[in-house]
Amino acid sequence: MGDTPQDAPTDNPRIEGRQPIFRHMDDADMGWRNVKAQRNADGTEVFVREKWFAFSNEPQYLSLYAEYDPGMIVRRHGHFSPHIVFVIKGSATFGDRECPAGTHIELPFGAAFGPVVAGPDGVTFFEVMLGDPRSWGDQPELFEAALHDHGATALPDPPLDYPEWLTDLRKHWAGSTD
Repeated sequence: MGDTPQDAPTDNPRIEGRQPIFRHMDDADMGWRNVKAQRNADGTEVFVREKWFAFSNEPQYLSLYAEYDPGMIVRRHGHFSPHIVFVIKGSATFGDRECPAGTHIELPFGAAFGPVVAGPDGVTFFEVMLGDPRSWGDQPELFEAALHDHGATALPDPPLDYPEWLTDLRKHWAGSTD
C-alpha cells in the first residue's frame, strides 16, 4: 500500500499509523513570518504576515493564516497549483472585485488574480494551496499602477526559511526568463 492518495486502494484507503495533526495559532512554532513589505506615501511600512499551519512535500500543499496591514498591495499573481482564499475579517480588492469578510475565492491552476489591495482595516485570510504553493507574477504594469495610485513603494521581500525542497519564486513573473 502506498503513502499517497493516488496509491491508496479504493476499498480501504486507511494507512496504519496515520493520525490527524492538530495545530493552534498560539503553538510555539507558529510564529509570524513577514512575506511582503511596502512603504506608504506617509513613510510607514506595512506587511503581509503569515502563519504556516501545514507545509508538506508529499503530497505538496500549504495551509496558512495571513494578515495584510491596511493598504498593503500584492502583485497580480497565480500559483503553481489550485489555490483557495477565504476572507475571515476586513476586506480587500482583487483587481476590480471588492471582497468583504465571508468571500470565498477559488483560483484554478493557470489563473491569476489581483493586484490584491487590503482595505482600510486590513484583511485576514485563510488560504490553502493544493500542490506547489509558489506564486508567479502576472501583468507587472497593474502592480506598478496600483502602487502609484496609492503612493506606495514595494520593499524587498523579507527573507524566508523555505523547506529545502522548495525554491523562492516571489520575484518570478510569468513569461520572464530570469
